[in-house]
Amino acid sequence: MRSTGFRHAVAVIGVCSLALTLTSCASGDDDSASGKTRITVNCEPPRSAKLDRQFFEEELASFARQNPDIQVEAHDAFPCEDPKTFDAKLAGGQMENVFYTYFTDVEHVVDTGQAADLTPYIKELKSYPTIQKQLRDIYTVDGKIYGIPRTGYSMGLIYNKKLFAQAGLDPDKPPTTWEEVRADAKKIAALGNGVVGYADYSAQNQGGWHFTAELYSQGGDVVSPDGKKATIDTPQGRAVLQNLHDMRWEDNSMGSKQLLVINDVQLMMGSGKLGMYLAAPDNIPILVKEKGGTYRDLALAPMPGGKATLIGGDGYMFNKKNTPAQIRAGLKWLDHMFLTPGKGFLGDYARAKKHDAPVGLPEPRLFTGAADAKDQQIKKANANVPVENYQAFLEGNSKLQLKVEPPNAQQIYSVLDGVVSAVLTKKDADIDKLLKDASGKIDGILARS
Repeated sequence: MRSTGFRHAVAVIGVCSLALTLTSCASGDDDSASGKTRITVNCEPPRSAKLDRQFFEEELASFARQNPDIQVEAHDAFPCEDPKTFDAKLAGGQMENVFYTYFTDVEHVVDTGQAADLTPYIKELKSYPTIQKQLRDIYTVDGKIYGIPRTGYSMGLIYNKKLFAQAGLDPDKPPTTWEEVRADAKKIAALGNGVVGYADYSAQNQGGWHFTAELYSQGGDVVSPDGKKATIDTPQGRAVLQNLHDMRWEDNSMGSKQLLVINDVQLMMGSGKLGMYLAAPDNIPILVKEKGGTYRDLALAPMPGGKATLIGGDGYMFNKKNTPAQIRAGLKWLDHMFLTPGKGFLGDYARAKKHDAPVGLPEPRLFTGAADAKDQQIKKANANVPVENYQAFLEGNSKLQLKVEPPNAQQIYSVLDGVVSAVLTKKDADIDKLLKDASGKIDGILARS
């Protein structure tokens, strides 16, 4: 599921439509006549995202200067991956030489036979071992490497420090359990004047996404390890729904307006009318730049529950039609753009600070070991946001199990949306029946996959 900000995206508009031939996107021609290896890539930010576009184009120019034997053609569109066209492009062999994917796409792309095996070339990517292993593993299927992570995020609790203080709560001690979330939400809602203590999504598959995150946080899971059966009809699943029911109907700490989606909740938080909601760190710049919030008031806590946090993110895979030269060129491009601490499209913190872009958010955090230490040092030196507001998140989430989204995530989330929305809109909702019925539907989805 999309978090928000750094999960940019690309369904290539105009430059590479589905009606064009394969050579329009994933060309097998190394352009030997000019002595250059030519590759196409996607996920170039659209022109409407002026600053991101500028940074991306600057890095393309820098790469070209350093690699005169490689020609990179970047395709511009938003989002990077459009579910309406992704499968059609994949099946038709229309993908770029190097193409963007969500973590949840990997096995599907491999199953279709459209991904190049990068294993024979991976030793040439010297930065590969510096990427966090749990992120690398997402792109490894049956022992073979099919992609390179670009970013990663984990879920946490965004909260308003100003409202915490007004409610008599310690803004430097956010809740770490769901019992504490409920208690704090009740106190915040008691402030009145339209203030809501805790908000959650319950529409457009986003309710199912958050149900999954909340289930993980309590040690539960959505599907069995073999991916064949639903595992939501459990004590942990009931605990998630019971907690939402009680906050909504007994405490009245979630407000009366429900069937909310991400934009609704962001508007509430940005306007200072919401105490807490689940999100990834990339929500914070949106809350400030688009929704009226301030960095000073917005803080991050670890995922409540203490068991696990849902992670997501994106990366690049390679077209199976690529020549060896194109694979090597694509790996060099990724290394330059995303895999060098303190440099590249996402990592040049000095450049970002110069243009007043936020520097100092705890994620994305791609690297490990010495590379991570270097990246964090450069980030800290250029920070222009209150990094102390995110320390609890960094310390708490580092102790949690990291869990990816379930298989067939969007279909499953659609089912779970109905469960969450029923609990939040019907005081007498039968939680046991909702979980039983949803389990049957999810079993059907898994059986067909």
